[in-house]
Amino acid sequence: MLQNWDWILFDADDTLFHFDAFAGLQRLFKDYDVEFSNDDYDEYQAVNKPLWVDYQNGAITALQLQHQRFTGWAEKLKVSPDELNSGFLSAMGEVCVPLEGAVNLMNALKGKVKMGIITNGFTALQQVRLQRTGFRDYFDLLVISEQVGYAKPHPAIFDYALEKMGNPPRERVLMVGDNPDSDILGGINAGLKTCWLNADGRERPAAIIPDWQIGSLHELQLILVS
Repeated sequence: MLQNWDWILFDADDTLFHFDAFAGLQRLFKDYDVEFSNDDYDEYQAVNKPLWVDYQNGAITALQLQHQRFTGWAEKLKVSPDELNSGFLSAMGEVCVPLEGAVNLMNALKGKVKMGIITNGFTALQQVRLQRTGFRDYFDLLVISEQVGYAKPHPAIFDYALEKMGNPPRERVLMVGDNPDSDILGGINAGLKTCWLNADGRERPAAIIPDWQIGSLHELQLILVS
């Protein structure tokens, strides 16, 4: 099936890399002598998740998201939100590990098809993780929403990526991601083929229909290189 594709684009968080925000936050707050609990994490996500929705919808900037999610903790600890955000991104780089099957998939595809990453994550974290995991060499393209000024599912970030790719036929580009609302909807709206990585067996949003649905990266490898 690889002959069908000129490019395969991957999301980063929870598609290629395990994104353990709780472990990252625990590591961050340890430096401030705070025992970061499950309840603390729930409170953090109650602030963080709506901010991500606003960011993906273009209502706030990446900088505003990174600042606002730590405002409450910054006031408690008498430090700046930016200091906490910087420490969090650094901690997330340290706890990062590839998702199960990611290394095998990359090795199976390398040299056979062009690959890129298109992510709503932040520049500092993405570059550190790619270097630490050795993944940087697998990819011909790295597109980060913070640098482009638009986040998935906005068509502009896909248009930007496609221009950098030399404008291949869109039906010969496959977008792989775990988030139906940003990765799959964005890919569909951009005219790409899509593959939803649904490792948790979530219910598919009725209005979003990917071309493929998989439960693991191993399953994707079997589809692509069989």
